[in-house]
Amino acid sequence: MALSTYSKEELSKKLKSQKTMFAVKGIIIVLMIVFAIFSTIENGFSFHTFLPLFFIPMSIYMYTEKKKIEKELASRK
Repeated sequence: MALSTYSKEELSKKLKSQKTMFAVKGIIIVLMIVFAIFSTIENGFSFHTFLPLFFIPMSIYMYTEKKKIEKELASRK
């Protein structure tokens, strides 16, 4: 659904939730990277080494969506 169909209040709620989810996912990815480093040091290369790489594109998508919402809200002021 296009962002232009949302009301200003709905966009504000969506932006707040998007920021929260982006922060949570960022923390999880950092923890996964730390775990992957320690796992690689202890056990060598494994699935855990590359696991954070699968989640980084989702975070990039969330970041771009957050920027689109901020741009839409700024255009309405």
